[in-house]
Amino acid sequence: MTRTRYERLVDAGIFSTEDRVELLDGLLVAREPQGSLHAMAVGLTRTALERAFGRSYHVREEKPVALDDLSEPEPDIVVVRGGLRGHRTHPSSPVLVAEVADTSLAFDCVRKGALYARAGVADYWVLNLVNDVLEVYREPVRTPSPRGGWKYASVRLLKRNATVAPLAAPRARIRIAALLP
Repeated sequence: MTRTRYERLVDAGIFSTEDRVELLDGLLVAREPQGSLHAMAVGLTRTALERAFGRSYHVREEKPVALDDLSEPEPDIVVVRGGLRGHRTHPSSPVLVAEVADTSLAFDCVRKGALYARAGVADYWVLNLVNDVLEVYREPVRTPSPRGGWKYASVRLLKRNATVAPLAAPRARIRIAALLP
């Protein structure tokens, strides 16, 4: 299914608020329900990123991103340039995408990571609640596979006592402990 067709179905009311789905590579994929720690980590991450980026950026929580013609994921956190009113349509060029992962860890690292790398997202974070670390993915590259996959060339695992600076806000220093529940 194309993103245009998916958006027409959404606009027509085909999906209700209980239908937790997102469009990934032309397929409707069920989004996993959030547990308490997941929800807390999303809120903590949003707060930390709002402080780090300031008013010239908008931090979106669980809202669609128009990645390409076949994908419109709804990441836990997306940071885009400009304010809220500057995005009358779903943004397509996020400066940072963050997913909070517990039961979805492998899916977020591999499947969603490949989508974000293909879309050129330079800064992709996975807040790994299973291992209590932040996984920072950077430098998207095409893989030499015959299917033309994508991945990130740089992956760093940052423990609770470390800090991270977003690529688009290099002066900001965020403690990993501030993101983790």
